[in-house]
Amino acid sequence: MREFRPVFLAHLLSLLGVVVSEISLTVLVYELTSSPFLSALTFGLGLLPYLVGGTLLSGIADRYPARRVLVVCDLVCAACVAVMVLPSTPVAALLALRCLVAAVAPVFAGTRMATLADILGGGDLYVLGRSLLRIVSQSSILAGFGAGGLLLAVLSPRGAITITVGTFLCSALLLRFGTRRRPARIDTQEGGSSLLRDSLDGARLVFGDRLLRAQVLLFWMPAFFVVAPEALSAAYADRIGAGPAALGLIMCGLPIGHIAAELYVGSALSPGARARLVFPAVSLGLLPLVAYLTVPGLVWTVVLQILVGMSGAYILGLDQWFVDALPEELRGRAMTLQSAGLMTVQGVGMTLAGLAAEFVPVQVVVAGAGVVGTLCTLLLVAELRRATAERVRRRTTSQDRTARQS
Repeated sequence: MREFRPVFLAHLLSLLGVVVSEISLTVLVYELTSSPFLSALTFGLGLLPYLVGGTLLSGIADRYPARRVLVVCDLVCAACVAVMVLPSTPVAALLALRCLVAAVAPVFAGTRMATLADILGGGDLYVLGRSLLRIVSQSSILAGFGAGGLLLAVLSPRGAITITVGTFLCSALLLRFGTRRRPARIDTQEGGSSLLRDSLDGARLVFGDRLLRAQVLLFWMPAFFVVAPEALSAAYADRIGAGPAALGLIMCGLPIGHIAAELYVGSALSPGARARLVFPAVSLGLLPLVAYLTVPGLVWTVVLQILVGMSGAYILGLDQWFVDALPEELRGRAMTLQSAGLMTVQGVGMTLAGLAAEFVPVQVVVAGAGVVGTLCTLLLVAELRRATAERVRRRTTSQDRTARQS
């Protein structure tokens, strides 16, 4: 538990650095180019490289000692942000550096999740630790955008970005001196496999296992559809005649619901109850979006968003199932892939929701996401039930065979 405190503080500092640098860099690019497209692209580049980093670089999480990976990731981010601050850095370089920071992010996140399992064990403490970090993530996004706005009110964009260099460096120091060194999970001396091969092998092993594949997809599927109202919140606010302040309230609904659910489920329910909650919560979680067809007003829209956010309570039980099903030597790569895929599907979901809203009314797009998302999730729930039953049968058969042989 002693190591959890520096990991927690490092996570908070690193996340605040990412959020503040995102909003500051977006403003900086717009000031330099006066281009709404390039300014929006700056945000998009924070999501798209996750797929590349999570797929091709995930092997780093298991090939090298976790503490070294975490510290180097923070130092790389600090160096990239430091170059962004230089007045001579052209816009193309700013966007390239943004991509590099985004490519590093899933490696950092996956390694941190695997390290958390080492620090807290694979049981209930791990689930609660992960839940606490997610609560911090949701809260820090809200606080980070607020802090970024305040900083930009008194500092130039480059001045605000400069502060984030310090947050990344402080995170690196906390991880270096607050956690102990652990060996790499796989021995790179044996077989001499390359980083690329290790990374791709990790993806192959995860998606080649029926149970792991179903669990990972159940992390991703609701996230793909749940971003539709967020992506279309500005258009929807305009549809119901709400102003900018109302837009902010609508966008706060989802994280508020998620934080409330995590706090309640993590503190009030037992591990068994959290496991029993997974299938009902994930199966019904997207249904409130169907009510968008009625074009509810501001208050009911916020309520619907809170309800959808509360369905995220299923993640605590699924976290436990996932870490229990993972072999130790695959843990870092699998968690990196899961984290990268989660960000990627959200980016794709936002893009497709925006594209669909070009042709049909925004409330129809959101309601459609609720219907289609629920159907897809129910199919995944059925698949996960079958995969779990198959794993139990195989384990029972293996135990019976061992018992007969002995």
